[in-house]
Amino acid sequence: MQTMNVARNAWLAAGLPLEVAATTVDAQCGSSQQATNLAYSLVASGVVDAAVSCGVEMMSRVPMGATIPKDPDVGKPVNKNYWANYELTSQFEGAERIADQWGISREDCDAFGKQSQDRLAAAAAEDRFGTQVLPIDAPDLGEDGKPTDTTHRVERDEGQRDTTLEALAGLKPTGRPDGAHTAGSSSQISDGASAVLMMTEEKAAELGVKPLARIVDTCLVGSDPVLMLTGPIGATQKLLADNDLTMDDIDLVEINEAFASVVLAWAKELGADMSKVNPNGGAIAHGHPLGGTGSVLITKAVHELQRTGKDRAIVTMCCGGGLGTGTLLERL
Repeated sequence: MQTMNVARNAWLAAGLPLEVAATTVDAQCGSSQQATNLAYSLVASGVVDAAVSCGVEMMSRVPMGATIPKDPDVGKPVNKNYWANYELTSQFEGAERIADQWGISREDCDAFGKQSQDRLAAAAAEDRFGTQVLPIDAPDLGEDGKPTDTTHRVERDEGQRDTTLEALAGLKPTGRPDGAHTAGSSSQISDGASAVLMMTEEKAAELGVKPLARIVDTCLVGSDPVLMLTGPIGATQKLLADNDLTMDDIDLVEINEAFASVVLAWAKELGADMSKVNPNGGAIAHGHPLGGTGSVLITKAVHELQRTGKDRAIVTMCCGGGLGTGTLLERL
């Protein structure tokens, strides 16, 4: 469902003009944010006057690792040449090593997981996502957990749930037997899709479109592939340094909650004011449809700036293989 050029296939399946080209980007979890950054580059450079960046992940039908060949004759995506340079770890192990290195406890992660759910509940009660979410008809799941032929109407993220610290304390760790993370402090497996429309100021004026924000700067940085998930630290530092800013100049941060330790380690390194970070909850509560999440976070940031009247936001994500995406936004 996500193979071939899924962006082109989706465009044509929607009956849109065939003359419009499309390409698919792979930056693992950061794919749609990197797609946004690349689309911004095309618009800013004058190559195109309008572009749409999108992301999609159907984790109920396309599980993680589904694209890795099962035929040994085809070969493996990670081979002995990689192992000669780096240890191959899982994201679960990377998250636990981050917790170890930054002194983050199980209790810290549980508290962060509860905060994510509490913030989503408060935001949902105020319908803060009404300007950015489109309802869809989604397949029902059978007793085997697989999609059926019947559908139900989805009008909001379905990851929201009542959460207590006592309930979180009773969950088993997902990584190590004595690990810091559980399902309650890790991102949820989700289906989701997102899109961001960008254009030049001249094109927006021609079409009578009122822009909500502008992209000031972008980056994609490499990070330790063994820890794997520390990329947001370097991405944020680069955006701040390149634009002569400090964290005090940033009104809002949307950082993907792949695991609680990712955000908590980033916060320690950046000295972040956590009241400005994921104020409406993050992936622990909303869910994390992998490649679709980046443009979701950009959408959330743009609309939160509009809602609050604040000026500047950073969006950042960790990505498999040791990458960090970054986008600096300003409200218009």
